[in-house]
Amino acid sequence: MKLSIIIVNYNVKYFLEQALLSVRKATERLETEVFVVDNNSVDDSVAMVRTQFPKVHLIANTDNPGFSIANNQAIHQAKGEYILLLNPDTVVEEDTFDKTVAFMDAHPDAGGLGVKMIDGTGNFLPESKRGFPSPSVAFYKMFGLSRLFPKSPVFGRYHLGFMDKDKNHEVDVLAGAYMMLRKSVLDEIGLLDETFFMYGEDIDLSYRIVKAGYKNYYYGNTTIIHYKGESTKKGSLNYVRVFYNAMIIFAKKHFTGDKARAFVLLLQFAIYFRALLTLVSSFIQKAYLPLLDAGLLFGGMYFLKDFWANYTYNNPDYYAPVYMTFNVPLYIGIWLTSVYFSGGYDNIRSARRLVRGLLVGTVFLAAVYGFLPMEYRTSRALIVLGTFWGMFSLWGLRMLLHFIHHRNFKISEVQKSNMVIVGSQEESKRVMGLLHQAQVQKNYIGIISPKTDYDQSDFLGSIRQLDEIVHIYNIHEIIFCAKDVTAQHIMQWMTKLGTDLLYKIVPEKSLSIIGSNSKNTAGDLYTIDIRFNITSSMSRRNKRVLDLMFCFAFLLFLPVLIWFIRKKAGFIRNIFSVLFRRKTWVAYASPGATSDNLPTLRTGVLSPLDGLRIGEINAATTRRLNVLYAKDYTVDRDLEIVWRGLKELGK
Repeated sequence: MKLSIIIVNYNVKYFLEQALLSVRKATERLETEVFVVDNNSVDDSVAMVRTQFPKVHLIANTDNPGFSIANNQAIHQAKGEYILLLNPDTVVEEDTFDKTVAFMDAHPDAGGLGVKMIDGTGNFLPESKRGFPSPSVAFYKMFGLSRLFPKSPVFGRYHLGFMDKDKNHEVDVLAGAYMMLRKSVLDEIGLLDETFFMYGEDIDLSYRIVKAGYKNYYYGNTTIIHYKGESTKKGSLNYVRVFYNAMIIFAKKHFTGDKARAFVLLLQFAIYFRALLTLVSSFIQKAYLPLLDAGLLFGGMYFLKDFWANYTYNNPDYYAPVYMTFNVPLYIGIWLTSVYFSGGYDNIRSARRLVRGLLVGTVFLAAVYGFLPMEYRTSRALIVLGTFWGMFSLWGLRMLLHFIHHRNFKISEVQKSNMVIVGSQEESKRVMGLLHQAQVQKNYIGIISPKTDYDQSDFLGSIRQLDEIVHIYNIHEIIFCAKDVTAQHIMQWMTKLGTDLLYKIVPEKSLSIIGSNSKNTAGDLYTIDIRFNITSSMSRRNKRVLDLMFCFAFLLFLPVLIWFIRKKAGFIRNIFSVLFRRKTWVAYASPGATSDNLPTLRTGVLSPLDGLRIGEINAATTRRLNVLYAKDYTVDRDLEIVWRGLKELGK
């Protein structure tokens, strides 16, 4: 056996499917075996592999032991002369394995090999080649010097930016996304260090290969797509913690004395520093618009105060200072909170959500007004005027931000991007059917033939004219049919056309269309799978708010409700369980909730079955009710179920 390919998967079924299809094409001329180690995915990955790839050796773990352990499980069974660790969110060229195996055969000093990687936009991934993270190299990276001077032999050693990405080089560190290893070297130095759960194991293994007297090579004569960010979120605090803790493990293992202590201190500082930057960045991204809204409302209310005082009372000092220090902040807080829960910050293009939020906030203010002490009851007219000011000013702000970004004022219109499909007529027709079923709203321009000879009445042109077609028709998105266009050609065009376009690939016979617009974000996916309302951020948030409102209402009216609830002690227990996020008032009925891969919910006190005055319900009906609950979820649905099952709230 020449090559054993090992893919560790965790909840990226569609990307795994695409990776395995590309691997199948790339192994036609080579004696290979393929392993998929699934780390307890809940997205039907295991069933997909068993059904579509029966020749793949599948190891289905019942827990998530981590990346290193999972790879080692397959390595112990592998028979290949070479071991390839391959990420599930990758696409390889048809001759990638032939070329890299031939290079390893020709270089007996090679312990490992990595390749040139591009992301889903065709952009070169600098982590394709890396240097060892010595204290100085880590320092330059953490404080941005490597980014400022990427081609410097001194500051740019982390990503070796001074080396030509299109040529072969000897490097320090191999990227775990495509890591080809000589099995005899692994037998000599040992397998992946299982101390590393995720991140750092590739650096550790690369370091041990070099220490044993072998070389690591970067091979620039083939390219793979590495979508990045599918199994993890790079911008999260968890990523910062896990990544830098892995570096600390590496430092303690391989460095000694003052060098080790200094490196560990530097890395510990980096954890807190990067965590702070992540928190600040996340706060700015989420809070900048509410802060701008608050500033606009405050300025408007200040102007309206003076205007109304002069116009109505002919006295600019009619309102006491407490109006601006207490009343206005209270009004703004209620208005913006209402806009938030109305989804006004989830979809800033929706005037309806913004206006609804302001109006609901005004109604709430009218109710609160009567409970305020007399000294805080200012003119109700100012509340009404402030509502109208908020409608016009906040919507105007959104129009301005939209214009700055898009150079037009068509904020409420869904901007349909121009899209072309590269493939045969038959496959393109299938793709159009998938897009229609997935309800993807695109401005379909036409089909581009993968061949040079084509019927001009059926195609816009041939793939050789793709750059001209993109320019003439102002194309924003290209979908490549993998059945008709080789992965090599797809990657060449992605690199040539640049990162301003969106690229997607539809694997042969697949029901998903896959791409990614950023190396740091999860991929874009068009699929005909059911879309669940319960997964939207607004639905999740409103469900939690409703849970809390129920808790406070139940506590307030506990002396009355306790007479109606069957299990009184359980009812009180449930109130506090929901309050502290251990339960939710309504969730799925069991059985069927987990087997159908529905969006995760906390354990529910009630379910869609509660209060139904019918006989015994079979498992199939239960599953359908669960799917409908997740698919068509609204707050009203929870209200209905709680009212219907009021007596059972103690179970």
